[in-house]
Amino acid sequence: MDQRLQFLSSYQKEEMSLSDLCREFGVSRPTGYRWINRYKEVGPEGLLDLSRKPHGCSHATSEVVENAILALRNKHPSWGARKLKARLETLQPKVIWPAASTFGNILSRAGLTNPKQKKRRTTLYSEPFSTVTAANQLWCMDFKGYFSTGDGARCDPFTITDAYSRYLIRCQTVLRMDLSQVAAVCEAAMNEYGMPARIRTDNGAPFAGNGLLGLSKLSISWTKLGIVHERIQPGRPQQNGRHERMHRTLKEDTTKPPALTLRLQQKKFDRFRQIFNHERPHHRGERPHRTVLISYPLEPPAACLAFRSSSAYLTQFASVVGSISPFTRFLKLVMRIKLSHSLG
Repeated sequence: MDQRLQFLSSYQKEEMSLSDLCREFGVSRPTGYRWINRYKEVGPEGLLDLSRKPHGCSHATSEVVENAILALRNKHPSWGARKLKARLETLQPKVIWPAASTFGNILSRAGLTNPKQKKRRTTLYSEPFSTVTAANQLWCMDFKGYFSTGDGARCDPFTITDAYSRYLIRCQTVLRMDLSQVAAVCEAAMNEYGMPARIRTDNGAPFAGNGLLGLSKLSISWTKLGIVHERIQPGRPQQNGRHERMHRTLKEDTTKPPALTLRLQQKKFDRFRQIFNHERPHHRGERPHRTVLISYPLEPPAACLAFRSSSAYLTQFASVVGSISPFTRFLKLVMRIKLSHSLG
């Protein structure tokens, strides 16, 4: 700035030609003329550096596209940039939609994002889903956690998902968290989608009991059908992580606020299940869950599958003990007696 003022001061004295003046200050003649013209137009402020920011952007997102993104976000407030992009590409495949990062910038400018500070996390204890390679290999079950509807009634949603496809098989309000209610929902689900090879739950009732090896009437009935019952470790909800992640979305979309009655709340669950399975994209290629789920026919249990001699439980026990001890043989005898009474 000082150099330019000195240049203009020497120019106004007319003691030397413009070429010599430019050579004296080490600038080109076009630069000297530009300083002179800008000084004549706006005064000393014209000698300041101007912004190099472009006046426009040729590849800026059009207003029509931004409005479409914001409209879909208003319809689904819990969807992020990638899910909005995948859904719009499905609805309007001929439109060239911007990148997911541009979706995020548009939502951020509109004040529709809630940035969260990243937390340092330790390595998970296990990865229970690493061996799931097809639908109906593993079902995950749990209660979402109760809340009250508008009339004060207690609502306990019981949910079932397929671990591979993340398909929400059931989201059903039950009056009581007992054997009869849960068994009825499971039976209806198996009649519609077939029997899974394994079922993973937590250690609460009615999935597990306080008796021998944590067996309950419900887990025994599953074993009669040839289904392996897996239970996560106490205090390790991340072992059922995909199911718990679905619960977070379920809470955001159906309980804020809750419906007035249980009947209306169940309608919200049914609507959520329809959107979650058939519209909402997920990270496996951002396809809806229905494009991945494969239904298997229900096969009635054979008589030989009465309980399979509880070999799976004894094998697990032997792996902990290290060998088949006399106590293990005694345990096998107790198991046979207990199961004979259960099946009788």
